[in-house]
Amino acid sequence: MGRRWSKPPPPPSPTYPEPWRNIPWGYKDRDLKFVRDYHPHNDELQQLRILLCGPAGSGKSSFINSVDTVLKGRVCGRALANAISQGSYTLQYKTYKIQKGGAGTFYPFVFNDIMGIEKDTNGGVRVDDINLAMKGHIKDGYNFNPRIKISEDDRSYNRTPTLNDRAHVLVCVVSASTVNILSDESVRKMRDVRLAARDLGIPQLAILTKIDEACPEVKKDVKNVYKSKYLKEKCEIGHI
Repeated sequence: MGRRWSKPPPPPSPTYPEPWRNIPWGYKDRDLKFVRDYHPHNDELQQLRILLCGPAGSGKSSFINSVDTVLKGRVCGRALANAISQGSYTLQYKTYKIQKGGAGTFYPFVFNDIMGIEKDTNGGVRVDDINLAMKGHIKDGYNFNPRIKISEDDRSYNRTPTLNDRAHVLVCVVSASTVNILSDESVRKMRDVRLAARDLGIPQLAILTKIDEACPEVKKDVKNVYKSKYLKEKCEIGHI
């Protein structure tokens, strides 16, 4: 008699049957209305300043372009994004306003893009400079120097920052493809920045980017994002 081979069990599903984080879908118009109607609660604040930080190549500039695209209803690409080199593509401290309606009218929030964090001690943006940016001491257009922090004598140093110059929200941007292979030095730098933001009373959040590249199930259907076992694991690694 011939030997019968049992059929191997099917591989485990890459998704959970139910989402591990509940997000209401289908309310795009309502959410866009909330953003369009938003105004800072503090009358002295002209614009909410959102500072993006994260490893080089994590998608900070692309995130700004995505927000710009959604709010304008057409593809935008003002923030130059890196798709080639390993190092940081953004070298300057740059402010991005998003036009609202006619010329000269903008949303009451801005994004600040900065040089990326790198694994080398003397590479990428310095933690000292990010801390000074959060306090409003760095002017728009400053070219970061990975080897030395900005001097108080530098023409791009703001000695008397106002409430509008300071960062009001810190957003840590991390790629889903690299979150589990970040160097200890990069993790340390990001932790130091987040602790400094905490001490300054700045609210902070984290964004996991490039999720469609990291997870085929999300590439098939973006609504699988909070069913993906892979992305849940990456969020736990990154403490998002």
